Amino acid sequence: MPATVILQEGREKSLKRHHPWVFDGAIANVKGRCRVGDTVDVVASDGQWLGRGAYSPASQIRVRIWTFDQQEVVDNAFFLRRIEQAWLLRQRLMQQAETNACRLVAAESDGLPGVTIDLYDNLAVLQLLSAGADKHRDKIVWALQKLLPDVAVFERSDVDVRTKEGLEPLIQTLHGDIPKEVEIIEHGVKILVDPHIGHKTGFYLDQRENRLAASRYAKDAHVLNCFSYTGTFACYALNGGAAHVTNVDVSQPALDMASRHIALNGYQPEQCTQVKGDVFEVLRNYHRDQQQFDMVILDPPKFVDSKASLKRACRGYKDINMYGIHAVKPGGILLTFSCSGLMEQSLFQKIVADAALDAGKRVQILEHLSQAPDHPVGLNYPEGYYLKGLVCRVL
Repeated sequence: MPATVILQEGREKSLKRHHPWVFDGAIANVKGRCRVGDTVDVVASDGQWLGRGAYSPASQIRVRIWTFDQQEVVDNAFFLRRIEQAWLLRQRLMQQAETNACRLVAAESDGLPGVTIDLYDNLAVLQLLSAGADKHRDKIVWALQKLLPDVAVFERSDVDVRTKEGLEPLIQTLHGDIPKEVEIIEHGVKILVDPHIGHKTGFYLDQRENRLAASRYAKDAHVLNCFSYTGTFACYALNGGAAHVTNVDVSQPALDMASRHIALNGYQPEQCTQVKGDVFEVLRNYHRDQQQFDMVILDPPKFVDSKASLKRACRGYKDINMYGIHAVKPGGILLTFSCSGLMEQSLFQKIVADAALDAGKRVQILEHLSQAPDHPVGLNYPEGYYLKGLVCRVL
């Protein structure tokens, strides 16, 4: 029998709405022995059964719910069912995007808290970020092998958030031979993914549809691609007919990979300039020199790590957008993004509006952008919505 977590009176409302988290402050008592990652039953103060989840004594999120069905057992078959359900959706989405890569499992939004699985052709890369996910690693790998027998499995759980669960960062091969690089394709663009040292699990799959949006506005444009990483926005822009792209990133290895992507997709080196530097500084210099572009793309890293850092992050987003707006020629296009989950859509739009005001420019929103559909958002888990973007016209 699993241990039982008893909630304080009145703290069961979120679980009745099937939100998958139980915070430590909501717990009145724990009956039975609980080790890290163990499966526990959660009940209300009156004894009503609410859910079954993974216990994490080191985390503020003390329990992450696996199931709201009292008859459902968290075993091998459970993980196979959940991953198979996720795979049914991704197969349709991959056909639509003409791609061989996808986010196969999006953690809580796919009913598997703490489990992220990205598929790059015949390589699955896992991030197991919760105590429960870590506990059931073998079951998850078994389910993947059952569902996708030809796929190698690699773990990239080298993320600081694991320390909040009392877990060490971890990189390891779980099944098969892991290639140094994988070539994927999306919307006709070829991309090289390094699963060993690439950001996240190797690549930013969540921006797929937004890269396509950039290509729609790029014809004949001189494009400035800020925080360019490995230059995939640049490849999409050139696919859309851009005259020239300038990539700006602080990482020389990322810019070197961007150059490889330009060549891989059949473009000439002179069609893309690689600039190594701090984006804030580069944009300030462009403003000083009155240098402008037909289209500017701002895709910064996550500025918000906690609610305490939100105010500072807002200043950062405002500054980068103000200088980004300055860098757009009159009538040109700005694509601007925030991948910070704690940054609400309405707040992000207000920050861009304030940046436009400070820049002395009138700006119109043409499109609202979000994460690719293989990164779904469960209605019971709004925290799954994290990537916000705007396509703007600067006047």
